[in-house]
Amino acid sequence: MKTLKTPILTLVLSAISAVIQTILVSYISYKINNSFDLAVCLLSFFISFIVSFFVIYFLYSNIIFEKIDKLYVLVKEQQPKEIPNTEFQLDEVDSLDRLEEEIKKLAHERHKEAEQTRNLDSYRKEFLGNVSHELKTPIFNIQGYVSTLIDGGINDPSINVEYLKRADKSVDRMIQIIDDLETISQLEVGTLELDPEVYDIAQQVRDVIDALEFQASKQNIKLQLPKKYDKPTLVKADKFRIRQVLVNLITNSIKYGKENGKTTISLNLFDEQVIVEVKDNGIGIDEKHLPRLFERFYRVDKGRSREQGGTGLGLAIVKHIIEGHGETIDVISKVNEGTTISFTLKRGN
Repeated sequence: MKTLKTPILTLVLSAISAVIQTILVSYISYKINNSFDLAVCLLSFFISFIVSFFVIYFLYSNIIFEKIDKLYVLVKEQQPKEIPNTEFQLDEVDSLDRLEEEIKKLAHERHKEAEQTRNLDSYRKEFLGNVSHELKTPIFNIQGYVSTLIDGGINDPSINVEYLKRADKSVDRMIQIIDDLETISQLEVGTLELDPEVYDIAQQVRDVIDALEFQASKQNIKLQLPKKYDKPTLVKADKFRIRQVLVNLITNSIKYGKENGKTTISLNLFDEQVIVEVKDNGIGIDEKHLPRLFERFYRVDKGRSREQGGTGLGLAIVKHIIEGHGETIDVISKVNEGTTISFTLKRGN
């Protein structure tokens, strides 16, 4: 696409060329006739300007412009697919300006990619360190219990059965970590297929509340579904996986809740979606932690998190399950005020 807009640079160069040629013609005329003729100078300037303009414009259009266009095409090919910019569909944008804009965009994209690569490398190292730490703890525990039993503890009835139970508990924790890692890997690569069905999520929430009520009562935390939801609230989703999401979110609200606190699960209809909201009045999360809350093994309070149990993979699995449904999940939290995690699901027919 060639531009119809005459570049200012062409006009400037043509004017400079015309001035130089006019000076030469005037000098030669003066030497020959020993006089200065203004009409000859003006005519010379006009003719020189016209000739220079067409010569320079021809060179610009057919040589420089073509090279710029080739560079533009090469740069454009490096850009991600996007909605075309209508500015460039109108023959009003200078090629150099267009090329400069694309180069700036390409440089910006490369900078973002480099930054993302550095972040991914940092997260990878942190992830490997976290996996090592999470597995090392139960392994060392098992090693300690087994060594004690081998060294004679097996004959001591006061500790032998107890140490075997503790070792078994550590084995269960390792299995849980490995199972969660496998689940995340399958969700990420898409090999774990979801099995969507239409069902009543209000009833599912009631079932999860009943299952976790005893755990909540230990910390005097009340679980509640504020509305009766007499009519079914239908969603189309993988029932087993959404139960996994609800159990994880509600369990977290209990772990990090305050004594005599409460966790409220509400369901709201919005267009073709159901918004599920799990809200507590617990200890809350500092704003700086929110962007990384759904990362694998990321813990806001590492010491307390491990004391409370869990693999550190729960929220990462939750996020992958919701995104696997093509939906979104969001978190709002304030320290000492509580946390609200909400996610969307497609409404069932």
